[in-house]
Amino acid sequence: MSVEAKAGWGLLGLILFLCLTGLHAQQSTPRCANCAEWNLPQEPFRVYGNTYFVGTHGLSSILITSPSGHVLIDGALAESVPQIAAHIRQLGFRVEDVKFILNSHVHFDHAGGIPELQRLSGARVFASDWSAAVMSGPGLAKDDPQYGSIPPIAPVARVETVHDGQELTVGELRLTAHLTPGHTPGGTSWTWQSCEGGKCLNFVYADSLSPASADGFKFSSPEHEQLMQGFQRSYAFLRSTPCDILLTPHPDASPLWSQLKAARLQNMPLPAADHTACHDLADGFSQQLRERIAAEKQENAQTPR
Repeated sequence: MSVEAKAGWGLLGLILFLCLTGLHAQQSTPRCANCAEWNLPQEPFRVYGNTYFVGTHGLSSILITSPSGHVLIDGALAESVPQIAAHIRQLGFRVEDVKFILNSHVHFDHAGGIPELQRLSGARVFASDWSAAVMSGPGLAKDDPQYGSIPPIAPVARVETVHDGQELTVGELRLTAHLTPGHTPGGTSWTWQSCEGGKCLNFVYADSLSPASADGFKFSSPEHEQLMQGFQRSYAFLRSTPCDILLTPHPDASPLWSQLKAARLQNMPLPAADHTACHDLADGFSQQLRERIAAEKQENAQTPR
């Protein structure tokens, strides 16, 4: 075979290798079937007092403001950042005045936008120990129930850790971290007060506690006993914490949209306090977990030994 022929076959082999590698990468990268819907535009609005919704229609991003600087909870998708930044400015605030960025859980649909939001604002990023380790390195941890079924996030610079019950302050703002593991081992909920006309309401930004997972993950497995205990502690927190206004990473998991619709129909301010919302959320998640465990036990019983 001539030198030219060998070179031609070598080039063909290289092209074939690159095509197969690209195809494998496309097949191994989880796709997001819901991202377009999650990222639909949403007009920003004031929820109550100094608390504002600045996220997309399907993903929450919450801004709490003060003259000394602002706090942002969750950054939605990486492609949500232009919306979030525009919403903050539309409400009359500066992205550069965001001092802290907080996280519920470190999945791509709630933490994916944090790296760019941190770059735009220069804010300090806070998360639980487990979430901070994921943010700083791999972008998705192997002990995450959804490992292998969702994409990782880009690395976040300078992540600081918070512990259960720790209070963060920006001027007059006081937000408290509550570790609520289950959906991920590092899930975190946040509480604060917002006041209006002398009336203060207790806000709870409750992290997801749904038992979602990749195929093959068994919550009932003995190796996940600590995660199961975490679910129960998280439910107990939701049932006991003062809760006037409930917000969630996916806004349709809370009464927010129904409250907004009712308020508009009645030409009333949003929202009316709902003191049962957090308790109801815990009951709903608890029922999902019971059904999941029952399904796992049934599957185990049917598996040939």
